[in-house]
Amino acid sequence: MSINVEKVSSDMLSAIKGSVGNQWGSVKDVATQFLQNDKERLLLIAEMRLKEKLTDAEFRSQIDDEKLMMEAELNAVEVLSKAVAQKAANAALDVLQKAVLAAIV
Repeated sequence: MSINVEKVSSDMLSAIKGSVGNQWGSVKDVATQFLQNDKERLLLIAEMRLKEKLTDAEFRSQIDDEKLMMEAELNAVEVLSKAVAQKAANAALDVLQKAVLAAIV
């Protein structure tokens, strides 16, 4: 069981882009930096779930925490409303969650 980290990262960035629409130019750098800075932590969470060191509930809790952190970083870009930042964070981390869950099955 494994996931393609580069594809998942790219898909997460695409999910953010789709969520923020015409504000993409304003958040692209922040979103890209967030994913680059936190790739190791996100990969660790994914690997822990794939190796069954986290239960589904623990994994979902970790993903929820990551969504909050990403939302906070996106909120730092003042052009985004809280709702748009939340939608973007949710979309991105949902990609990771789905990739991990698909790899388990």
